[in-house]
Amino acid sequence: MIDLRRLRVLRVLADEGTITATAAALYLTPSAVSQQLRHLSRDLGVELLRREGRRVRLTPEAQILLRYTEELYAHWERARADLAARGGEPMGELRLCAVSSAIAALATPALSRLRQAFPKLDVHIREEESGDCYELVVAEQADIAVVLPTSDSPPEGDPRFEREPLLDDVQDLLVPAGHPLTEVDSVSLANAAGEAWIVKPYNNDTYPLLVTACATAGFTPRISHHVKEWFAVSALVAEGAGVCLLPRLVPIPEAHGVVRIPLHGEPRPARRFSTCVRKGSETSPAIAAGLAVLREVATDVLAA
Repeated sequence: MIDLRRLRVLRVLADEGTITATAAALYLTPSAVSQQLRHLSRDLGVELLRREGRRVRLTPEAQILLRYTEELYAHWERARADLAARGGEPMGELRLCAVSSAIAALATPALSRLRQAFPKLDVHIREEESGDCYELVVAEQADIAVVLPTSDSPPEGDPRFEREPLLDDVQDLLVPAGHPLTEVDSVSLANAAGEAWIVKPYNNDTYPLLVTACATAGFTPRISHHVKEWFAVSALVAEGAGVCLLPRLVPIPEAHGVVRIPLHGEPRPARRFSTCVRKGSETSPAIAAGLAVLREVATDVLAA
């Protein structure tokens, strides 16, 4: 009899690449991860790992097993969903993860609606970058992720996930009050080619969006500052330190002297938010309720 928990360890190892990273993702010790994999290898009677210095490499047998693992997990998630549906209304725990702007604009309103509609449902929200959200879903540390596409996102058709577009978050140009570009109702991205730019760090989803959009518009942005929080970005823009692309979902602090200018023409950069759940889990009452409410909130945001 194969223990699905051991298959989950192998599944996460295939993503993380090292025993240490796998242990961190699963909230286990490295020795516990190694033990689970040894037991799985013994149960199957095949070698699953080979040491290569400090790293391990999956054997061809492990790769074969992984192909079947995704199908097994999808069936297991559907079985859990069918069992949960026997209980009637959504109840128990529902864990959501998302980037900060999605938490403020989507997950928080969804939390309020879920609390009112399903008092037996205990909703938890966690802020993470999109890449980390995928890892949390695979490791069963999150049930629903609201994610953005990045260069290292799992490809479309990845058998581990069920994804659904939620909304497109248009980007505006944020400039200091009194800037010459505030004299018009909208601008093209190329109009800001000569400006200094304030950007999020390299590992943030907005950084490649900016660089790609600027390249398409025919210029390379002159980056002056790297800042993590939108409040700090807006403060720097207000002081004339540069301009930035600001997602439409992100509010402007009232205390900052800045102006949001819509962009026209091509490219008109936007972030596409999607929901992501484990394949087969989407019919679970709690997860289905969470997905439905997130869609409702997204519809309201677009209509506002």
